[in-house]
Amino acid sequence: MTQDRWIGSSTPYIESGKGDAWGKEAAARGRSGTQRILSAGMQPAPRSVAEGLQVEPGTPVMARQRLILLDEQPIEFATSHWPTDVAAETQLATTRKIRGGAATLLAERGYSAGTVDEDVQTRPPTREEAEALQLVDNAEWVLVLTRTISTPDGQPYEVSVMVSPGRVGRLHYSMEVD
Repeated sequence: MTQDRWIGSSTPYIESGKGDAWGKEAAARGRSGTQRILSAGMQPAPRSVAEGLQVEPGTPVMARQRLILLDEQPIEFATSHWPTDVAAETQLATTRKIRGGAATLLAERGYSAGTVDEDVQTRPPTREEAEALQLVDNAEWVLVLTRTISTPDGQPYEVSVMVSPGRVGRLHYSMEVD
């Protein structure tokens, strides 16, 4: 992935009805993109997630953790978080794949994106992230993209934290201006 210029869009990942956006994006490049759902359940909201969801740190939220693979190699360790009233007692609380994807399930429940904020930072990996991403160099930092999705009226309903090896080297954003 670092040798190619890989320009993608966040849009398919937040729109309903797109299904397996990662699988489709990788296939369009002649590659295989899959994911493993590692866990799903309630957990206390970390400070950054709580800020994004506008709740108190430690408030129980639904978290779904995934390992994203490109050609069977881990390239992203992702955790999505939702308030309990959004995700509890839904497929988001299970480790099964969701028909049509999470964005479709959320849209069916009345949650669609009005605004999306993405923040990118670098930092050393946690032990869990280093193991999941199979980082061989303990000095390798990671890129962390935190995406907060809010309804058109401004209510945040999802915070996703996506961690990739620093060797990815570059993130490229492009947008159309109306």
